[in-house]
Amino acid sequence: MPSHPINLVAIQLVSSPHVDDNFVQVIQQIEHAQENWDNDLPTLIVLPECFAFFGGKDKEALLLLSDEKQQLLHDKLSDIAKTYHIWLVAGSIPTPSPDPNKMFATAWCFDPSGELVAQYNKTHLFDVSITDNTGTYQESATTMPGSDVVVLDTEFGRVGICICYDIRFSTLFNAMVKENAIDYLVVPAAFTYQTGQAHWHHLLASRAIEYQCYVIAANQGGSHCNGRHTYGHSAIYSPWGDVLDMIENGAGFVIAKSDPNRHHEIKHALNVQQHRQYF
Repeated sequence: MPSHPINLVAIQLVSSPHVDDNFVQVIQQIEHAQENWDNDLPTLIVLPECFAFFGGKDKEALLLLSDEKQQLLHDKLSDIAKTYHIWLVAGSIPTPSPDPNKMFATAWCFDPSGELVAQYNKTHLFDVSITDNTGTYQESATTMPGSDVVVLDTEFGRVGICICYDIRFSTLFNAMVKENAIDYLVVPAAFTYQTGQAHWHHLLASRAIEYQCYVIAANQGGSHCNGRHTYGHSAIYSPWGDVLDMIENGAGFVIAKSDPNRHHEIKHALNVQQHRQYF
C-alpha cells in the first residue's frame, strides 16, 4: 500500500490538428494546476487521448510517425516532465507499428527526470456505429491493437494504464491485478458525447470500486474542427467510488490528493483482491 499521499491531476483539452497549439494548452493547464497542488508531494498528471493531434483526418496522424516527429514529441514531453517535476502519462499519441499504413495509439509515461519509463498501446479499438455527427467509427482502419498489459511500478504505488474504449473491458483490469492490486488507474480518453453521457461515469465508478483504486480520467471535452463532439467530464474517483473532482466542458483540469489511510481502510474492510477467483 502507498505510504504517503500524492497529487492526482487530469488535464482536459479540446485538441486540434495543430500539435504546437495543443502543447501550449497542455502547459497552460499544468501551470494552472501547479498553483493548486502540494509541491512537497509527488504529482501524477494524465493527458487525454489524442492530446497532441485531434480533429484532423486519420491519415494525417500517420505523418507523426516519422523519426523526426517522434523525437520531437518525445523531447517535448520529456521536457515537460522535467520542468514541472511530475510523473506524466501522455494520453495517446500515434507511434509506429509493424504495418507502415497503421499506427499504435500509445500512452507514453515519463518520470520526473524526463525518462520514458513505460508505454502502453491501446488494446481495444473503437469500431462502432452510434447516432452522432460521425455515425460510424472504425479505429482499426488506421490503428493496430496492442497486446501487452502495462502496470507502472513507482515509489507511490502501482499504476495501471488503459486508453478510452479499454475502460469497458474488465478482462484487461483483471490481468493487471492477477499478481498484485493496482493503486491507481489512469484513463486517457476521447469519449464521444453520446457514449459519455450514457456510460462514462458509470464505467469510471465501477472500475474504482471493483479494483479499489483511484481512477484518474482525462477526457477531451468539446467540439472539434472535424465535427466530433467529445463528452468532457474529466474526473478523479476514489477507491470507494466517490467523485473527488470533476470538470464538465472545455479545457481545464481536475485535481485531488490521495489518502493512503482511507485507501488502506477500504482494502482492509473489503479485501476483494484476496477474494478474487476468476481472471
